[in-house]
Amino acid sequence: MSETKFDRFNLKPFIIEAVKELGFFEPTEIQERLIPIVLKGESVIGQSQTGTGKTHSYVLPILEQVEPAKEHVQAVITAPTRELAAQIYHEILKITKHSDEEIAVRLYIGGTDKQRTIEKLKQQPHIVVGTPGRIHDLIKEQALFVHTAPIFVVDEADLMLEMGFLEDVDQIAARMAAQLQMLVFSATIPEKLKPFLKKYMENPKFIAVAPQQATAANIEHYVLPSRHRNKLGLVHEALIHYNPYLAIVFTNTKKMADEVADGLMAKGLKVGRIHGDLSPRERKKMMKQILDLEYQYIVATDLAARGIDIQGISHVINYELPTDLDFYIHRVGRTARAGFSGIALTIYEDKDEDALNKLEKMAIEFKHVDIGKDGWVDLGDRNKRRKRQKQVDEIDLKVKAMVKKPKKVKPGYKKKLQQETESIRKRQKRLKRK
Repeated sequence: MSETKFDRFNLKPFIIEAVKELGFFEPTEIQERLIPIVLKGESVIGQSQTGTGKTHSYVLPILEQVEPAKEHVQAVITAPTRELAAQIYHEILKITKHSDEEIAVRLYIGGTDKQRTIEKLKQQPHIVVGTPGRIHDLIKEQALFVHTAPIFVVDEADLMLEMGFLEDVDQIAARMAAQLQMLVFSATIPEKLKPFLKKYMENPKFIAVAPQQATAANIEHYVLPSRHRNKLGLVHEALIHYNPYLAIVFTNTKKMADEVADGLMAKGLKVGRIHGDLSPRERKKMMKQILDLEYQYIVATDLAARGIDIQGISHVINYELPTDLDFYIHRVGRTARAGFSGIALTIYEDKDEDALNKLEKMAIEFKHVDIGKDGWVDLGDRNKRRKRQKQVDEIDLKVKAMVKKPKKVKPGYKKKLQQETESIRKRQKRLKRK
């Protein structure tokens, strides 16, 4: 079997065996920097985007420290959504199956039978993975005992804050070991998150990892001006023209997601939807239908961009740009995965110009297009009008500096001044064209 550079971390043989089977031969930047720190037992705040290898940067060192002979909780990992918690749980199982000793890993999320879960907790797991609400519930029921666990992971902390789960996270942390190693991961560090971090973390290491580029190299980014047309009609036309393998249309609110989904369904498309107002049963059913390829089109809020890994998404359409532009990266990151290419289309209004300019400063190159009768039409440079205005402004400033005002005012001087100004302006324009 091929050598792996994970050998240098001196991890247990079963972990190295699992890493090789998973095809991990070169640690990512966050893994390189974080694994040694976690192994030392230090607390860390890791700031990184999706797709940087963050999950394994804490899973591998946690598994290294778990002692299977001790039948009590040794690590608690929280995630803001059921889907993300389930993904982390399954990633851990891919590694623990290589261990000769049983490492008990359990997933605790809403939408499952709580009473049955409590009955099974007569034997405590080594590693707990789940959503903060369900874990906190089980602690309050005195079914799950986390006071023995010295490691606490808070994944997607900014989303925890946004979704109102920070109080549950706080309650869990308060019941854990006094000497707590806390590993907090977040794409952004909002001000409102800082008091919580300060409460539980004394001089944590801060590791910020920027992705190699803002978005995957094999994503093509397009912008389409709405020009006061019906946006729902434009989305429908775009989807028909693209005929995607699987497309996600993103909106900023649950209400808008329902409006867009209902509107597309009224136009004859079979549309799935993912947002926070779906009941646990509805969400589970919807995810199964999506994974079974029953839908070609999905309408979703940003919850799906951060918490769900759906394979095979070929197209992402932004019905509206997110307020937080980091979410643009998360949204388009749903496509062009595992070496495939993808297309991201944003329908924009005049008020979105500043946001698009900021995204362009993040090295995202947009192609400016529209939909014609025969398909896509290239509109050329989106900024040409602004560039032309800038040129005019530059010429006017030069002209102003070159025109000499007479020391003495004579009759008809204004007319002469105007003629001279116009003559210099024409000359400058000719030079600019050359």
